[in-house]
Amino acid sequence: MSKSLILREKAKIIWDRILDHPFVVELYAGKLPISKFKYYILQDYNYLVTMVKVLSIVAAKAPNIMQSKKALHLAYMTVTGEMENYERLLKEMNLTIDDAISTIPNPTNVAYMNFLLSTSFLHDYWISMSALLPCFWTYLEIAEKHREKLESNQSILYRKWALTYLSREYREVVEIFRDEVDSSNLTVEQMWPYFELASKYEYMFWSSAYSEEKWLI
Repeated sequence: MSKSLILREKAKIIWDRILDHPFVVELYAGKLPISKFKYYILQDYNYLVTMVKVLSIVAAKAPNIMQSKKALHLAYMTVTGEMENYERLLKEMNLTIDDAISTIPNPTNVAYMNFLLSTSFLHDYWISMSALLPCFWTYLEIAEKHREKLESNQSILYRKWALTYLSREYREVVEIFRDEVDSSNLTVEQMWPYFELASKYEYMFWSSAYSEEKWLI
């Protein structure tokens, strides 16, 4: 079994809860309140900005030029894929890029972004890849598990968002991350703490959007 699959199996309990999170289930079924989706989009846009920064740091720390090219390609795909899709969604919800930029990241988002930034600064290319993988891979698994719900989903907005994660381009991005983790000289035990924590943050991110989390002070 590949290293990425072993990591995935070790995180099964966490991932099962991610795949069946009420936010995800209601979104794919077209039943999610639009206020929660708007909240999520504004938070996730800020997260994706940080993701591009993290991938740029990872590219600079790559062991060779081929790995640098892969990390930069992933950053480019995030900018031209997910972020461009989000910019279109913002317009459809009568929101602007300024609305997204001026959104204050919630406590969970800040913690998750700081985890990824600190990991990319303090650790090597391979550890960073293991920390980044859960984000991309869980979105693909979510889309695959709930794709049939889209057939009866009456929300054009939600269907547009979901179809991004069923595209060939997105699947290729996930495969790049998995291939990098699988080819690492690190053991599963060395990568596991970062993969596990990132998986937990993924669950928490959905929960924070569902509750429309706010700062307590």
